[in-house]
Amino acid sequence: MDYLNGLNDRQREAVLHTDGPLLILAGAGSGKTKVVTHKIAYLIEEKGIFPGNILAITFTNKAANELKERVGRLLSASVDTMWMGTFHSICVRILRRDIDKIGYNRSFTIYDRDDQITLIKECIKEKNLDKDTYKESSVLAQISKLKDAMTDPDKFINQNYKDFYLRNIGELYSLYQEKLKQYNALDFDDLIIKTVQLLKSNSDVLDYYQRKFKYVFVDEYQDTNKVQYELTILLSGKHNNICVVGDSDQSIYGWRGADITNILNFEKDFQNSTTIMLEQNYRSTQNILNLANKVIKNNSERKDKNLWTENHGGEPIYYEELPDSEDEALFVASKIEELISQGYSLSDFAILYRTNAQSRSFEDSFIRKNIPYKIVGGLKFYDRKEIKDIVAYLKVLQNPVDNISLKRIINVPKRGIGNATIDKVEEFASETNDSIYGALLSLDSISDLNGRAKNSLKPFVDMMNKLMAMKEVMGVKDFIEEVINTTGYIRELERENTIEAQTRIENIKEFISVAIDFEMRTGESNLEEFLANVALLSDVDKTSDTTNVVTMMTVHSAKGLEFPAVFLVGMEDGLFPITRAVDNESELEEERRLCYVAVTRAEKILFITNARVRTIYGNVNYTLPSRFIEEMGDAIEKKEKKNIKEQLVSVKDFTTNREKAAPRPFIIQAQPKPQGDKNLDVSVGDKVKHKKFGIGTIVQIKDRDNDKELVISFDGEGLKRLLLSIAPIEILR
Repeated sequence: MDYLNGLNDRQREAVLHTDGPLLILAGAGSGKTKVVTHKIAYLIEEKGIFPGNILAITFTNKAANELKERVGRLLSASVDTMWMGTFHSICVRILRRDIDKIGYNRSFTIYDRDDQITLIKECIKEKNLDKDTYKESSVLAQISKLKDAMTDPDKFINQNYKDFYLRNIGELYSLYQEKLKQYNALDFDDLIIKTVQLLKSNSDVLDYYQRKFKYVFVDEYQDTNKVQYELTILLSGKHNNICVVGDSDQSIYGWRGADITNILNFEKDFQNSTTIMLEQNYRSTQNILNLANKVIKNNSERKDKNLWTENHGGEPIYYEELPDSEDEALFVASKIEELISQGYSLSDFAILYRTNAQSRSFEDSFIRKNIPYKIVGGLKFYDRKEIKDIVAYLKVLQNPVDNISLKRIINVPKRGIGNATIDKVEEFASETNDSIYGALLSLDSISDLNGRAKNSLKPFVDMMNKLMAMKEVMGVKDFIEEVINTTGYIRELERENTIEAQTRIENIKEFISVAIDFEMRTGESNLEEFLANVALLSDVDKTSDTTNVVTMMTVHSAKGLEFPAVFLVGMEDGLFPITRAVDNESELEEERRLCYVAVTRAEKILFITNARVRTIYGNVNYTLPSRFIEEMGDAIEKKEKKNIKEQLVSVKDFTTNREKAAPRPFIIQAQPKPQGDKNLDVSVGDKVKHKKFGIGTIVQIKDRDNDKELVISFDGEGLKRLLLSIAPIEILR
């Protein structure tokens, strides 16, 4: 078989390079997997290399399986003796053979996440530390970060001896490792660390694997961390035939330990190395690639390259700036409907956003328009645990006899109410033909409960009674915030101090945006109506087609995928790039690489959108377009901006530069068009007439960004917050 058939000049050069270190800088859509598979097949068939002398390391099992299958098809023979797998699976094979040389038994156990949590709980208890201060997930996240950096417990303790909290983290890390050793167990981080330790401490083992692996391949090299880098250096040390494949412009995992300098410094680390650029793209149109090239050239931490394709021209890149986030979602849904009428399928479309919380407005829009969708890398917004928990609280507060919802939240967040206690209360409720909440109101009558159980339940009952009273006098948005604060749900997550917990906090705050949208759209502040609205939105037809659907995902989840039509949404400073990156050049460059990845997912059509006002995390933010849009220059087709003075308060009233474009407190905009006068003379106690809400009385006035925020009590409508500049009111004197 001609293993060079169908390859371009650069790809052919990479396949034929068989001696010495090789860096293949593979741009997006440049056929890197094809090059690697043909290169391995060429080594085996043409160079006579035994398959067992080849090691290929990937980051996912899926990538490893694809590599093995494609090489097998090329050779029409078994490649079972070849070592192909993830870093972790390769290390397990090495450790099963020789871990006894560093004091472990070969029958070691691999601890999963649940095992780790159980073990760290044991450590926290043994150290007699406060479990609320030292949350299991947070401690494990810090231990994992230290392991990735190859920092041992003693070194960390010495570095942070004067910091009480960090010193205790180090002590927990030390005890955690001692117990792992005692239990003859390894966690996932240890699989690689202990392999490196084994190879460094035992020359015979190192020599065996260095002689065995004559050729070492590493995929996605830009995503390797410090310990993975050490492992590849060790294994390829004898023959020096290491081939790494990656793209510095697609290094987007710095937040989880990936070190871009591994790929940038390859030529320094390996003397006499060769670098081959794969710049011909087989996925996208030239217009899309021009845009990608234009953005990424602004990064300094990169190897310069220029993507090109024989697929010249193509559709222009469409850029649309929308009045607000709800309009953005409706715009995307309408464009999808339009393109479907032109022959596209639902599965051709992907919505890419920076954070998972952004999915909510698009989900609502798709549900209303009956457009089937799926979310990759995350649950649908209303299916997320934290959202179900908050909704369950609201259901109980609206309808106390809802036993199912009450049992869901009675011990969430944890308040020392165990299943046995709940069972006794439920049994009493059944005997007295009452609801569980009704039984809780008669705690002293439940003889089966001991004093400790009653003491755990009483604060919960008091809290719920207080919230039920507050429900009657508060709007939906304000009441939901009160529920979140009073229950301590977010405080519990903040104590975890993990990326997962932060994502859940963002989702809860985004649920407040649901309430804001509900109040703005309907003019209602009724909890019962709100819950009915949420139920209708979340009750999506479970039997809908799961293959021919629109795909929604974060840009991180989209890496490695491609779609005929892509909508890159939420392109605003503070969202993409994310706020924390704006003043950090290294993080800003990673955000720019993320933008590059997003753009290069598109094959034919690319839409880029932003909203001038975005309701997210429970705030109305007056935004500025992402600085990346400015960097795109003439590569995008900018439509003439619509005059939005009749739709929104001018952004310049709130900010004059990027630094001041911070989230603003939420204000209910009673009407989409400003009809008020911010200079109108108003006082507390004034009677006013509103075109929609009728007659009311001003009960509070606050200065708000060169404007006034009025709190007005309307007859039969309750309290409303309105900006004087946009509120269509007249003073009744």
